[in-house]
Amino acid sequence: MTARTPRLSRLRRLTPGRGEEGAGRSGRRRGATPKVVALGGGQGLSASLAALRRITGDLTAVVTVADDGGSSGRLREELGVLPPGDLRKALAALCGDDDWGQTWARVIQHRFQSEGDLHGHAVGNLLIVALWEQLGDPVQALDLVGRLLGAQGRVLPMSAVPLELQAMVRGHDPARPEDVYTVRGQATVALTPGEVLSVQVVPSAPPAVPEAVAAVLDADWVVLGPGSWFSSVIPHLLVPELLDALVETKARRVLSLNLAPQPGETEGFSPQRHLEVLARHAPKLALDVVLADEAAVPDRESLADAAKRFGAAVELAPVARQDGSPKHDPELLAAAYDRIFRMHGRIGPWR
Repeated sequence: MTARTPRLSRLRRLTPGRGEEGAGRSGRRRGATPKVVALGGGQGLSASLAALRRITGDLTAVVTVADDGGSSGRLREELGVLPPGDLRKALAALCGDDDWGQTWARVIQHRFQSEGDLHGHAVGNLLIVALWEQLGDPVQALDLVGRLLGAQGRVLPMSAVPLELQAMVRGHDPARPEDVYTVRGQATVALTPGEVLSVQVVPSAPPAVPEAVAAVLDADWVVLGPGSWFSSVIPHLLVPELLDALVETKARRVLSLNLAPQPGETEGFSPQRHLEVLARHAPKLALDVVLADEAAVPDRESLADAAKRFGAAVELAPVARQDGSPKHDPELLAAAYDRIFRMHGRIGPWR
């Protein structure tokens, strides 16, 4: 147990629904859907959310806040706000498939094309930042945007302060392939031609958003990944209170692997190497299931051995789009998650 455990205990007591008479695990009565928390950022988290909203009505996204590129980076630098881009993408992924949901998903994702200062800015980024300035509360503002969009879930930042990602990279300068450099900024880390050895965030030990910690503690299932490994997935493990919650939660934990290595950031990584890197950053983290696309795992035995170090079983399923692109198919991924929830979960109150 860590020094932060008493704070986690207080958050457990503050979590709605706990201790209700007749309630099942996590305080839900029979007939409720599972509470699922998905952590990540960017397109990987969006893919997971688009799948998960098809199988549960109780979904929370916890999003990294280290982006420093594009529209988000400009707004962050000019206004000192959290980078809104990954939060916007998560909200868009939670929009429904009806006309209202799809119209608003397109609107908030729309980027201005101009010769002026608005060029490249996404409508959703400006909307989110405007509400942050109006309300002075990032969580309240994101909840309000979610209601406007009819989002089928909640979106939370993992920390209430913008973070800088720093990485130790071997060979960041191709002319000096054996030298190790400190590389700063998520956008730079994601595109490095070198080998990322480890990452950290600045400020170190940033405060977690309490609602995000409470959601993890109260979840039935926590889903980590897919996404950019060093810049979207691992940063969640660098927020101490959030890591403590991930370690101590009674929820089952799924790690969803990428379909292919990411050019630059994880070039040449095998599926099992993704797990090895994760273990170096969070040695106390346990997992229940590692999900991978069956066509993306050339060495199933090595992946199974790597998963065993986390106490996890490996589930292989066809989750990729049929067009050959390294992107998840929402329907196939939803089917894989649903099967995992049914086969590996405790007998939950939703079944």
